[in-house]
Amino acid sequence: MAHRRDFKNFIRGLFRDVDVPLFAAVAAISLFGAVNMYGIIGPGSLLTKHLIFVVVGLGLMIVLSFVNYRYLKNYSFPVLALYFLSLFLLLLTFYSQSVRGVNAWIVLGQFTFEPAELAKLMLIVLMAKYFSQRHVHINQFKFIVIAGIYFVLPVGIMLAQPDLGSAIILSLIWLGMLLAAGINKRHLFLLLILAVVVSYGAWVGVLKPYQKERLVSFVNPGADPLGTGYNLIQSQVAIGSGHWFGNGLGKGSQATLGFLPEPHNDFVFAAAAEQFGLVGLGLILAAVAFIISRTLAIGRAAMSNFGKLFSIGISIFIFAHALIGASVNIGLMPVTGLPFPFLSYGGSYMISLMSGLGVLQSIKRYG
Repeated sequence: MAHRRDFKNFIRGLFRDVDVPLFAAVAAISLFGAVNMYGIIGPGSLLTKHLIFVVVGLGLMIVLSFVNYRYLKNYSFPVLALYFLSLFLLLLTFYSQSVRGVNAWIVLGQFTFEPAELAKLMLIVLMAKYFSQRHVHINQFKFIVIAGIYFVLPVGIMLAQPDLGSAIILSLIWLGMLLAAGINKRHLFLLLILAVVVSYGAWVGVLKPYQKERLVSFVNPGADPLGTGYNLIQSQVAIGSGHWFGNGLGKGSQATLGFLPEPHNDFVFAAAAEQFGLVGLGLILAAVAFIISRTLAIGRAAMSNFGKLFSIGISIFIFAHALIGASVNIGLMPVTGLPFPFLSYGGSYMISLMSGLGVLQSIKRYG
């Protein structure tokens, strides 16, 4: 009896002063993602690894909630050290194995790590710290330039890999946090003009013909149904075949028979639609929206500007992945290779996302 009481007290201690609804929602959608994964690939090593990532990620969220976030807020050395470590790991990808023509992973035997996910998290931490200390000087353009250097270094490496999807996410995070910090309209207009010029230059002088074809194929996938348009066509077929309530767990023929490419990662949203229908997709999107709302609520209640800005950065991190992932699957955007939050297979993204949510829970715990 005493052991049972001690265990209950231990569990209460773990969740005291954290946002329990946020943790419950994250746990629920992550476990749903594991069930969805089982229906796609069945039992095996891939499913086992995914379950390990989920369990480790949830545990990491709890552990990091006890680490006072003020170490990140008040001390520059650990933040800069982790930021430059992420840059170093990004550079190492050029000396690692290429996957589908992209050098975005560090591959060591059976171990695969995607440094871009760590870089996204570290940019959020660094920008939250930088702008929280200089928010009264945000109208001085030199501080925007310095913040831009911190942003350009990782995004430049990502574009060289080339990993356009991660570069887009990083750009949205940086721009969103600039807006949250209070950038004035004149500086924002200059940045948008610069972004247009850089994008045009990249299209003309950087992107290869096959990359351009991939980017525009979503406009008319039927023009090359067996080539650049194949992925999108199969994704739309999978979503359409699910109708309202889906075909049932493990009964998605597009995914299980191999017609749908990357059903456990890039097109996991379409695979979920095939199994659980539009109602299932609605519940997934509702869960993601609830998680984002709880994330923003923690930021609004935070006593520090760091906490407020960090919550906005993590919200953009989740929202951008969900928006782009869903848009790619239904044909509103070109294929980018980005994981869908909490559903896609991948330890790098899962661990980075859960670590960020752990820091967020620390903000809730320590104020």
